[in-house]
Amino acid sequence: MRHTLTAFALLAFAAAQASSSAYAASTPAEILDANKNATASKLWDSKATLKVEYAYSGQGMTGKVTSLSDLKTGRYIDTFAIGPMTGANAFDGVHGWAKDPSGTITAQDGADTLPYSFNEAYRRANLWWRADRGGATITVSGEKTDAGATYDVLSVSPKSGEKFEAWFDAKTHLLSRVLEYQGPVLNTTTLSNYRGIDGVLLAGTSLTSTGDKKYDQTATLTTASFLPAQDASAFAKPVVKLSDFSIAGNAKETTFPFQLLNNHIYANVSVNGKGPFLFIFDTGGVNVVTPPLVKQLGLKSEGKLEGRGAGDATMEMGMTKVSSIQLGNASIKDQLFISAPLDQMSPIEGTEMIGMIGFETFHRFVTRIDYGAKTITLIDPKSFDPKDAGTPVKIAFNGNVPEAEGTYDGIPGKFMIDTGARMALSLTTTFSDKYNLRGKASAVDAVTGWGVGGPTRSSVLRGGLLMIGSVEVDHPLTLLSTDKGGAMSKSEQAGNIGGGVLKRFIVTFDYEHSLMYLKSVQGPIADLDTFDRAGAWINRDDAGFKVVDVTAKGPADTAGLKAGDIVVAVDGRPAKDLPLPELRTRLRNDKPGTVVTFQVKHGNQTKDVAIMLRDQV
Repeated sequence: MRHTLTAFALLAFAAAQASSSAYAASTPAEILDANKNATASKLWDSKATLKVEYAYSGQGMTGKVTSLSDLKTGRYIDTFAIGPMTGANAFDGVHGWAKDPSGTITAQDGADTLPYSFNEAYRRANLWWRADRGGATITVSGEKTDAGATYDVLSVSPKSGEKFEAWFDAKTHLLSRVLEYQGPVLNTTTLSNYRGIDGVLLAGTSLTSTGDKKYDQTATLTTASFLPAQDASAFAKPVVKLSDFSIAGNAKETTFPFQLLNNHIYANVSVNGKGPFLFIFDTGGVNVVTPPLVKQLGLKSEGKLEGRGAGDATMEMGMTKVSSIQLGNASIKDQLFISAPLDQMSPIEGTEMIGMIGFETFHRFVTRIDYGAKTITLIDPKSFDPKDAGTPVKIAFNGNVPEAEGTYDGIPGKFMIDTGARMALSLTTTFSDKYNLRGKASAVDAVTGWGVGGPTRSSVLRGGLLMIGSVEVDHPLTLLSTDKGGAMSKSEQAGNIGGGVLKRFIVTFDYEHSLMYLKSVQGPIADLDTFDRAGAWINRDDAGFKVVDVTAKGPADTAGLKAGDIVVAVDGRPAKDLPLPELRTRLRNDKPGTVVTFQVKHGNQTKDVAIMLRDQV
């Protein structure tokens, strides 16, 4: 699961006396020249830096956003204090960076985040006014109307950025709307209530929406001033040394065991001195506690944030302050956790979901996950020696998710490194379609995962050669996403490298230095690169297991199993006594030709369904 903050300050400028005449603009030059003329460009050229403050409201919270923008280069820094959160989003002209609410600072050079920083810089410096349009490719998307107003719409693809739409009011020629994808999410920012500041107009209100009004975010301009040119240091990523974590006895490291369930990592965590509780450890996520645990610990949750991940749906989240967490002999104090209903995922996991350890914790330590020994080691960064850690792989951050450059069958791409993904290699819908991967191999279409947004579907095949940096993984089980929404649908990333690949290695994450180390696990690796031999997605149910989806023409379909069936026994064993991860492992790894008999209820009828396992890929 990802959690990122919207960049709040989208600046738009115009003259104090904007033209009210309308004409049909038919070319990018005409539309942009009209916008430039409306801004009294001679007056604008004399200004170097803009500092603005906004009152923020949205997501169940209020607060303040301060923005500093270099009007010549587009460099910017936005700092925020919203509800219990403080942090920053910035761009130094080359790299994006962010300070998250826990205080960690990371370069944001991921496949989805860095292009967004270039887009934002392009708009803040109004590079589209320049003779060369700032190196962007700009085309007219036509004239559009909405709520009685007419707009001239441009499609803009800045150099090093990604395509966005800019809507200019056909009467005033002011920028009124920006539509832009950030990963799979379409953000629509509406600008209104322009007001005069030192001879130019600034948008007094900026409303950003992802499509659900209850999560809309509004920034209202409170103060603005123009400043002299600022030194580059004003926008540079600062160096911060955190002091809120430690290992007992000043030890260099601490090691504790984990369980591998559904290729997910679970280990004990104590919260505010209570527990231990079994938390999932997810490099693709953040620190999370569920509402039941919030209540059990007597905590308070604030805000209503929109959470997204795999699948189409969203999850409403809040935030809560945690005094301390303990992992082995390591402890971290005074943390802001997301409060999210992960417990809704318990029927999918087949084990209780009560909390998650993610980015904020991984960033404080050098974290070693030994899939062979099933241990996690948290290492004091000052004591980490990479000599025997394995092959180094450079990582960048896409929000809170690490990603590595690599190739799939020789095709270069950026891949999320996600211990929270159960499968081996999942390629995004965008990447799969772009390179026509679906037409290159036979595959089976099935439900292959379940995230905060619900089920995900993919075409499953025996994959090609995966390179993670210089590390080779030959023919991993590969999923070609067919999702139309959610994290795997639209992204500049090639895909997800999940537990099914990572379990081959001892994986060491050094977030501070943007490095991951891979060292091969010695000996045989259990449950590797096999796909469901039954052809059904099954979740936990109060009465046993519920069949959610059946793969067309697969073994379960042939045997007569139907979506909606309730499995009450497996080979005579009551389903209530059988752990779901154990059943899934059996349906993957029992030999082809093995017959597994489900006793199922459908409505008022009970029957036996004998499924003969076979390879589907």
